[in-house]
Amino acid sequence: MTEFTPFASLLGGALIGLAAVLLMAVHGRIAGMTGIVSGLLVPQGDWGWRAAFLAGAVAAPAAIVAVLGPAAIPFESLVPLPWLAVGGILVGIGVTFASGCTSGHGVCGLARLSPRSLAAVITFMATTGITVFLVRHVFGGF
Repeated sequence: MTEFTPFASLLGGALIGLAAVLLMAVHGRIAGMTGIVSGLLVPQGDWGWRAAFLAGAVAAPAAIVAVLGPAAIPFESLVPLPWLAVGGILVGIGVTFASGCTSGHGVCGLARLSPRSLAAVITFMATTGITVFLVRHVFGGF
């Protein structure tokens, strides 16, 4: 069972929201990780802010672990590595079809009252619920 961590969850959500607002205010850009990473893979004229944003997204948690120690963020996956890889590929396919990911649609798109983002988030959440149900109750779960 997953631990209930309201303070850490609230802090993390607030930081994600703050990053999204600052990126929109400073650069006029949406903080969707799919779009940011794809702009790095197919370089465009705005490569610098994309690299800085992604570096910060990696460096900030790394700094927290460095300060608090690795036990501060315990991680254990009961899912075998090949299944994680398949899941990552399926997510990549999904965000391609949805023209974005949960960070772009869920955090930024819903805040802008985008109907397309609302449809995407409903689809993401329904698919997640169905997948969890199937894996845990039909296929025997992890």
